Amino acid sequence: MKSPKELHLESRIIDKLKNYPICTKLVRYLFQDIELQAMQDYANNVSIKRLGFNDHGPVHMRQVANNAIKMLNILHCKGIKTSLEREDIGSFEDSLCAIILAGLMHDLGMTIGRESHEQMSVVIAQPLIDKALNVIYNDDIIKKTIVKSLALESIVGHMSNKKIHSIEAGIILIADGCDMTKGRARIPLSINNQPKVGDIHKYSANAIERVSIGPGEKKPIKITIEMSGEVGYFQIEEVLLTKVNSSPAKAFVELYATVSGQDCKCYID
Repeated sequence: MKSPKELHLESRIIDKLKNYPICTKLVRYLFQDIELQAMQDYANNVSIKRLGFNDHGPVHMRQVANNAIKMLNILHCKGIKTSLEREDIGSFEDSLCAIILAGLMHDLGMTIGRESHEQMSVVIAQPLIDKALNVIYNDDIIKKTIVKSLALESIVGHMSNKKIHSIEAGIILIADGCDMTKGRARIPLSINNQPKVGDIHKYSANAIERVSIGPGEKKPIKITIEMSGEVGYFQIEEVLLTKVNSSPAKAFVELYATVSGQDCKCYID
């Protein structure tokens, strides 16, 4: 059974894609894929219960896809082309399909463990991507090859420790970093009472009240983080800022953060 949060995010994603029939067909297929759902659920079990980390399951993966779709749509509305469009080898909708696949599968490697999980995600995701692309592109081998390759680049690059080159992969990298609100830390904080390495990520995420993504004032995309305490700066500086600085989409992002009752701090403008 899917949680209310999963269903809510699915509804938001479908709504954002209402003008893109191929993408709509893709997400509806993926949201009904029992194997993908089982992998997402198990990834979360390993992450939270076995390793004591934050949420890396179906809610997180849907949130990353939702973030990425929102950011790519903003760039599209500003007239900024994706890498596939710039290179005349695909459409904006093809780019959307790639980030949807990456967003919903980038942490499947957590079913095995944390170390090099992005590489494991690539291995695990490939047959699932192949099945999904057969549904939306039929016998178009060229389209399937391009979109699959772009999705895999986005997956393997989401930890900012691999060099990536496309705008699409860069958007996934930032979209992943933006999912750091206290909801991701709620379950780990409630079930893991013994201190261990990595706890700072949970406590830091627990201070993040809200992450807003919208059109920017100086650059196309504006990311604003609202926090209840200064411990949240760790999450921004060690996770999100690292990802933004490594992203091919960095030039399109402005980043601000504020603690309740304090002045706003600008990281990138």
